[in-house]
Amino acid sequence: MCFSLAWLQQLFVWVIIICAIIAIIKILLPYVMSFAGELGGAAAVIIAVVKIVFWAIVAIMVVYVVFALISCLLGAGGGLPSLRLH
Repeated sequence: MCFSLAWLQQLFVWVIIICAIIAIIKILLPYVMSFAGELGGAAAVIIAVVKIVFWAIVAIMVVYVVFALISCLLGAGGGLPSLRLH
């Protein structure tokens, strides 16, 4: 069986999105549970969430660029060769 580059690209993008969501939940859950109403604590949480979203966007862009370059190197077919010997 041969997986296409588009399939691998989408897999990596979904892994990045899931990791970013988990990281945001890890930040927000203790904050929500403590009901800390101070602005200093809220600002730190907001900055941390923005950082995670920013790096997730950068990582997704890198995945798209890398897979575009790989597909250019492999040609228009874009599939990874199978490992079967003929």
